[in-house]
Amino acid sequence: MPAGIKGANQLMGSGSECEIPGLSARGILSALLIVLCGWGMGCSSTPDPAPRVAEVRSSEEQIPEHEWRSYLGDRSRAHFSPLQQINRETVANLEVAWVYDAGGADPAGGTQIQFNPLIVKGVLYGASPTMRFFALDAATGNELWSFDPGAEVEVWTATRGAVYWSEGEEERIFFGVGPYLYALDPLRGKPITSFADQGRLDLREDLGRDVGDDIMGVVLTTPPALFDDLLIVGGRVNEMAGAAPGHVRAFDVRTGEMRWIFHTIPLAGQFGAETWQPNAAETAGGANAWAGMAVDEERGLVFVPTGSAAGDFYGGERPGDNLFANSLVALDARDGTRRWHQQIVHHDLWDRDLPAPPNLVVLQRDGVEIPAVAQVTKTGDTYVFHRDTGETLFPIEERSVPSSTIDGEVASPTQPRPLLPRPFVRQEFTLRDVTDRNEVAAATVRESLAELRFGPLFEPPSLAGTIQYPGLDGGAEWGGAAWNEQSQLLFINANQVPWIVKMVAVEKGFDPFSDPAGGYTLACAGCHGMDMKGDGAGIPSLLDVTDRLSYLEIYRVMRDGRGRMPGFGGMTEWWELAGLAGYIYFADADDAPSKWAAAGGDLEYISAGYQRFLDPDFLPASRPPWGTFSAIDMQTGEIRWQVPLGDYPKVLASGDSGLGAENYGGPVATAGGLLFLAATPDSRFRAFDQKTGEVLWQADLPAPGFATPATYAVGGRQFVVIAAGGGKLEQPSGSSYVAFALP
Repeated sequence: MPAGIKGANQLMGSGSECEIPGLSARGILSALLIVLCGWGMGCSSTPDPAPRVAEVRSSEEQIPEHEWRSYLGDRSRAHFSPLQQINRETVANLEVAWVYDAGGADPAGGTQIQFNPLIVKGVLYGASPTMRFFALDAATGNELWSFDPGAEVEVWTATRGAVYWSEGEEERIFFGVGPYLYALDPLRGKPITSFADQGRLDLREDLGRDVGDDIMGVVLTTPPALFDDLLIVGGRVNEMAGAAPGHVRAFDVRTGEMRWIFHTIPLAGQFGAETWQPNAAETAGGANAWAGMAVDEERGLVFVPTGSAAGDFYGGERPGDNLFANSLVALDARDGTRRWHQQIVHHDLWDRDLPAPPNLVVLQRDGVEIPAVAQVTKTGDTYVFHRDTGETLFPIEERSVPSSTIDGEVASPTQPRPLLPRPFVRQEFTLRDVTDRNEVAAATVRESLAELRFGPLFEPPSLAGTIQYPGLDGGAEWGGAAWNEQSQLLFINANQVPWIVKMVAVEKGFDPFSDPAGGYTLACAGCHGMDMKGDGAGIPSLLDVTDRLSYLEIYRVMRDGRGRMPGFGGMTEWWELAGLAGYIYFADADDAPSKWAAAGGDLEYISAGYQRFLDPDFLPASRPPWGTFSAIDMQTGEIRWQVPLGDYPKVLASGDSGLGAENYGGPVATAGGLLFLAATPDSRFRAFDQKTGEVLWQADLPAPGFATPATYAVGGRQFVVIAAGGGKLEQPSGSSYVAFALP
């Protein structure tokens, strides 16, 4: 049932009776409203939700730490709750308490929900796949109100959370949709018009550079950090040539006025400018804080993890280490002044963004409490620094790494590597790491390796193709880590699958979006090759595709996907996809991008798309486990335990299990000794024992829960809720929020 109709049922009550046969109480009310409004009485078609929200709030004892009032639990990003009604002994009795269908899922699999809901004063705030923001009674899942930004906002990426702010009688919910940040009234779900432009702040403005109206200029995927009356904002940017700069800004929560800016690409004369080409601040892009930040309220510090500089895989136009890209930066939260920084990757060529908010932890050493910040990475390393000084709390050394074979590229000769904590994933790809599922798969992968470069971390991208392991999505990903201060354990789920990064030469100034051939380079060449010939094995040639498929069939395969090939229907407009299908349908060897790419004189290099390294069964080419869940002892730096996490549905269908799978979304730890984690493509939600990693409970979801759960208490009852949005790893999309509780 659509959310609006469902909400009407909840307001009227289900099963209402009336003495007039065939006419419900809801029908009488609707008819009466039509008559009254027709008489010009100025009534609204929807009742004011504030009384219902106030009623929900007044029925609850206000214990903030028993709710989930900040993204990932608190501003330190601990992913931890002190609740323990659900514990090792009781978790087996968990059952579904309520299900809310937010609506808007794309049947073709083009939508997701990555949202970590907020629970404030008994009200749950969440988002649908189409960015409709809503409030629910957290005890029942009944809708209280919803806000739809509408067609005025083009949405092409998911959002992961919101911000709640209050002071005295004032309170606001801040929610990002594409390039906009909305301020909403928590009681009514209406924009607060005194904030920015009628309740909406355009993040493409005030960057010190015109980024135009491009929707990809700056996009909020992760909610801002909150300090006092400041919203500290990063954002996602286009990571190709022409990308916006990733500067960090603070905005007034009441007015939307910018209060300070920190230039992640330093201006001329600023610290770090010498690590870029001259005047980089005027042209360079990226170095953005898309993954989220952590705030130390006592010290007045905000800890900012940044991503790579644009473009991701070729840095010939940006020589130097490129500060403050790929860095953890500690800023004064009041004015944006840099206190200290540590660069994790110099001159990034591997898209090794810092992928998750850091965790603010307190380490126990020799009876002394040390305030620290821990940053997990895509490489599977964990960096730990003193919050005040940036001093490393475990040894780090600069190690020599391979040089680049691409003209014009000068890779950094060294990269920092922590000696402790131990890596939580395998970090190099050798013949020993080839899949061992069966001999056919192993032989095919070994044959493919003969054409590729592979080896240790930081093997640079190449024209032949380089194995990146762990892959472009880590290692750690945006779900991040959970922290239990009492046990001194950090819990992190991770991916252990290889990807291929293949570079192609193009004429300088090449615009990959200018025509279908450019679209082919971005979307298709990574698998089918710039010569369109495939690999002669699992990837077919496209030069003879008309012998097998009609134009319409090509379009449908490109839109919906088939077998190993993903669908692009949810990623681009139909006419752009139709043009690309036409290019493929009519192309011959002389039209292949390899011809025009090699014809240019002055060349630059771009990536030929994002490509997982797969075996003939379209499973990862590395030996399992392909996804893991680990506990890191932060006193010793050792791995306390590690277990495989999840399975691919096709593995389960074959009768096998326990091989692990790629996973997206993070864990939540509780004082009940549990870890709650979904994240896997098998659509399962699990509870693990913090001491051992043993699965103590699991439940099936209507779609995979590629999100971080939340736990809270309402009416003396503890709930755990997860957004089941699917839409990744070839899994169907969903639109449900599912809450579990004890009977």
